[in-house]
Amino acid sequence: MRFHMNGSSDESDIVTATSSAEHIRKFVFGGGTDATADRLEIKIPEILQGAYSFYTWPCAPILAHFLWERRQTLVCKRILELGAGTALPGIVAAKCGAQVVLSDNCILPKSLAHIQKSCLANQLQPGVDIDVVGLSWGLLLNSVFRLPVLDLIIAADCFYDPSVFEDIIVTVAFLLERNRGAKFIFTYQERSADWCIEALLKKWNLHASSINMDEIGKQSGVDLLEFMGGHTIHLLEITLNDLQ
Repeated sequence: MRFHMNGSSDESDIVTATSSAEHIRKFVFGGGTDATADRLEIKIPEILQGAYSFYTWPCAPILAHFLWERRQTLVCKRILELGAGTALPGIVAAKCGAQVVLSDNCILPKSLAHIQKSCLANQLQPGVDIDVVGLSWGLLLNSVFRLPVLDLIIAADCFYDPSVFEDIIVTVAFLLERNRGAKFIFTYQERSADWCIEALLKKWNLHASSINMDEIGKQSGVDLLEFMGGHTIHLLEITLNDLQ
C-alpha cells in the first residue's frame, strides 16, 4: 500500500468570506437532477492562512460522499472520526443520524475549538448532538479508554506524515480490538512512492482492502475529479486480520 504526492487543491468552491482570513465553504450532498431526492448542505469554516487542520483537504469530501450515499446504514451507528480537522465526514454522518465523536490532537486546543465551530455552523451542539475530544495517536491515554463502543472509525487524509504512520496504526489496532466487528474506513492521498503501511498492517494484525470509488458522488451529480484537483486519492477499509 503506497502513498504518492501531487499538487495543491482547488479552492474554487469557497463561497462566502467572513473575514480577511476565514471563509465558509459549502458542500452539497444529494439532490442532483432529482428535485425529490434527499439533500444536505454542510457549511465548513476554513482559515486558509491557518494550520493544515483548518482547511478541508480533497480526501474529506470524497469520504463524506461515500458516507452520505450509505446514510440509511448510519442511523444510530457509533462513529469516531480520527484527525477530524474541519470534520466534514463526521458532520455528514451526524446529520445522517449517527452518534459521532470527532477527535483531533489533544495538544492542539485551537484545532479542537475549530471542530466545535464547524459543528455549530451546522446546528450541531458539541456535547449534546455530537462530541469533540482530544486524542493522541499511539498513546493510550484516558481519553481513549473513555470513548464509547464504536461501530465505525473514519478518517480523511490522516496518513500525511510517515513519522506518525505507526502511531495511527497502533491506535486503530487498539480500537478495533476493543470494538470487535468495527471497521476503519479512510481516504488517503498519494504522496510518495516510498511510503508504505503494509509492514505495519502485518505487525499489528490488520488487513486492508480497497473500496471501489467509481460510483461515489453520482447520486449528487458530483464528479470526484473536481474534488481531487489532480491528486490521486484512494478509499480503504481496515479490519482485524482474524475477522477475515
